Amino acid sequence: MLVAEKPLKSYLQKYFGFDKFKGEQEEIVASVLAGKDTFVIMPTGGGKSMCYQLPSLIMDGTAVVVSPLIALMKNQVDAMRGFSNADGVAHFLNSSLNKTEIAQVRSDIKSGKTKLLYVAPESLTKDENVEFLRSVQISFFAIDEAHCISEWGHDFRPEYRRLRPIIEAIGKVPIIALTATATPKVQLDIQKNLGMMDANVFKASFNRPNLYYEVRPKVEVVKEIIKFIKQNMGKSGIVYCLSRKKVEEVASTLAVNGIKALPYHAGLEASVRAETQDKFLMEEIDVIVATIAFGMGIDKPDVRFVIHHDIPKSLEGYYQETGRSGRDGREGKCVTFYSYKDIEKLEKFMKGKPVAEQEVGKQLLLETVGYAETSVCRRKVLLSYFGEVYNETNCGSCDNCMHPKKSFDGKEEMCTVIEAVLAVKEKFAMEHIVNVVTGKQENAVKLHNHDQLEIFGEGADHDTKFWTAVIRQALLAGFFSKDIETYGTLKVTEKGKAFLKKPTKILVVEDNDYSNTEADDDDEFGGGGAAADPELFAALKDLRKKIAKQKNVPPFVVFQDPSLEEMAIQYPITQEELKNITGVGAGKAVKFGKPFLDLISKYVEENEIERPMDLVVKSVVNKSVLKVYLIQNIDRKIALNDMATAKGLQMKDLLTEIESIVGSGTRIDINYYINEVIDEDRQAEVFEFFKTAETDSVESALKELGENDYTLDDIRLMRIKFMSELGN
Repeated sequence: MLVAEKPLKSYLQKYFGFDKFKGEQEEIVASVLAGKDTFVIMPTGGGKSMCYQLPSLIMDGTAVVVSPLIALMKNQVDAMRGFSNADGVAHFLNSSLNKTEIAQVRSDIKSGKTKLLYVAPESLTKDENVEFLRSVQISFFAIDEAHCISEWGHDFRPEYRRLRPIIEAIGKVPIIALTATATPKVQLDIQKNLGMMDANVFKASFNRPNLYYEVRPKVEVVKEIIKFIKQNMGKSGIVYCLSRKKVEEVASTLAVNGIKALPYHAGLEASVRAETQDKFLMEEIDVIVATIAFGMGIDKPDVRFVIHHDIPKSLEGYYQETGRSGRDGREGKCVTFYSYKDIEKLEKFMKGKPVAEQEVGKQLLLETVGYAETSVCRRKVLLSYFGEVYNETNCGSCDNCMHPKKSFDGKEEMCTVIEAVLAVKEKFAMEHIVNVVTGKQENAVKLHNHDQLEIFGEGADHDTKFWTAVIRQALLAGFFSKDIETYGTLKVTEKGKAFLKKPTKILVVEDNDYSNTEADDDDEFGGGGAAADPELFAALKDLRKKIAKQKNVPPFVVFQDPSLEEMAIQYPITQEELKNITGVGAGKAVKFGKPFLDLISKYVEENEIERPMDLVVKSVVNKSVLKVYLIQNIDRKIALNDMATAKGLQMKDLLTEIESIVGSGTRIDINYYINEVIDEDRQAEVFEFFKTAETDSVESALKELGENDYTLDDIRLMRIKFMSELGN
């Protein structure tokens, strides 16, 4: 225990140059100085680091900070050295150091220079480090990112659960645990695991009033993201995606559309990640497209927007990631694209994991779905998840409050769900309650004889979605609580029992419906969703017919219908714009483009059409490894079936890839292979058929030419030859 000789503010001024503390920082520092175990739950940007940095400088000995990220440690050490004249005041100990550097760190600690030592949990478990730390004076342990201890936290790390015995082996000193996100369940887990049930707990509000929350249906998502960023040009932002592949795709597409963006994920070299992070901090780029590997501890106060291309796996993750915007207290927009199909994908990823882990993952996903689909104030839902009550009826800064849905008096429905929870003896979670109320004969319902209850099927006139929304709003109203030990089990609160005795009017809204949104956006660069201009489309078809006649080729060789349809939506008037139309590519744009561009330009001018330039999204030229491999190996005259075997593809899939290369205007020569598998007479017959055909359908060709004489692959090979020689 240490009583500070002077007022704490004078130490704050002396070491950091600040004249006042933020929030509860002063009380937290006093708790650590008094030798008490201390638990701090404080949102991102609240000033958690100061809570252990200041006492470490005041107290004798070295404070050990357990931190999960090497990059974060380096930032913190640099920041501390910036406040002090002596470099030795702060060090980190992790796998990035060599033997000489480790010896220097130990020397500085022994001599009393080092007040703060950052260690990775893996380094702390090494015997030689435990032995060394036992031999020096430790002032206290700080466990940063303490949510990593709990498997209910969004970033669970098993090595964090082994910290307590190691700390005890080093010596009995106070512990301060800190986290930016902790639900009541996670909080209990952390305190139990660290053996600090009697700690002083400091919990700041999770409300970030400057953040705007919005959930949009996941339709043409990259196009929507580009539109949003262009409306916020010059502002810093982060786009989060779940997979590395999607990060690379989105970053490339943003870049070709004039947005200064770079990708960031764990698969990139450490030096590349560091360089990208520096460019973002120095404002050389505006947008980082990242997996959740990015952002832990990034100290950029003016991030103006955070976009989620994919819904995160948990609300803690979502809160942590959105919390990276507006850390300076000014504007921060948080836009999430949601489709239930994404949830189904996440559920698939969980298969094969231990059953207990799957159960936890499923419960966390249910909370995320609840947030995404709710029609009530998003801030209220988010804060409720962290055990905080938000009493405002309208936050004025989320999509649901700014565009409220119609509500109805739901007192009868509330009574129904409260009765159902009581009828099943408060031992079941929401899904089970909904099944009982709607009268679903599920296994668990029958097993517990809940199909015999009076309440069974009482709400059958409404669907599952309706009753799920009612239960979620009963939780927000405080009629239910979730049991912390058996997470998800609904209990009726005293407030709920009082409501059941004397129901009063309560407004309920139905959830938003995102069931028809498309999660898979591989085709999002086309003009889907908009209707083609019928007059222009007809004119383009006439022009195609005329050019086809001049060139003596069928119309589909010039451009196929989907390409003309997209032209009649996007109104391209330059070669560059035409190249971005599906199925055109550079080759076709040069060969056939000019008369089409002239026609569209004239049409746009005469009809005073406002071209939807905000919708024209340039797609990245497909430089996939497979396409490059195919073109190179066709040039080397490698047999197609050998290529298919080498790449583990079926022949039909290989032909699809080659068709897509030819379809975008690249000329290739597969005569060497065709000559091996189809004799000359049959080749000529198919070639002549396509010359006069009205459509390029292989099925029609096969029917016409005879299924006994040709296979589907034969026809496809000849169509590739035909399109390549006449169209490209």
